Amino acid sequence: MLKLYYSAGACALASHIALEEAAAAYEIAHVDLRQGEQRAPAYLAINAAGSTPALVTDQGVLTENAVIMDHIARTHPEAGLAPDPSSFAWSRMQSLNGWLASSLHPAIGRLLFSRPPLEGEARTAQAGVALGKFDIVEQSLLTGPWAMGEQYTVADGYLSVFTRWARQAGILDRTRFPRLNDHLDRVQARPAVQRVLSAEGLTPV
Repeated sequence: MLKLYYSAGACALASHIALEEAAAAYEIAHVDLRQGEQRAPAYLAINAAGSTPALVTDQGVLTENAVIMDHIARTHPEAGLAPDPSSFAWSRMQSLNGWLASSLHPAIGRLLFSRPPLEGEARTAQAGVALGKFDIVEQSLLTGPWAMGEQYTVADGYLSVFTRWARQAGILDRTRFPRLNDHLDRVQARPAVQRVLSAEGLTPV
């Protein structure tokens, strides 16, 4: 039995979606970031970085969405959540996941979740950075109905986390980002994703 430590609506949503799409045997444990539970000794013993997600397996603990999703896809190949691991397409998917983690996530995260909140010129500047990253996905990285083209993969759930945040913030303009909006709608319509949203107390946006 796998155990996912998550915070509702945060980036761990991507790993939660991957587990549900894989029909994995798992349970979830909520970590309330606003209450500082990620800094509690009990959680730091699981993930010394004090962040979510963390996936407890029978071999140890995995952290970071890209790694957790990779593990889920590899250990549940029947779910078809990734290309063949020996293929170039797998490497392309991992390249996208790495970019989402290292580029898009920080850009939209700084805009929406900086403490204290960004204001004035600083917020305007960071909004420009974030929107520029979404432009890259819209124009170049989103290659079909799904992130990798015709096949739904773990990258789709990951991308949807950040487009959810952007839509909730009112910055995912449908004229500027028609493909990203369509993609988010497609992801949120999937039964597995709807189950995950319900489990985290969320609704489609």
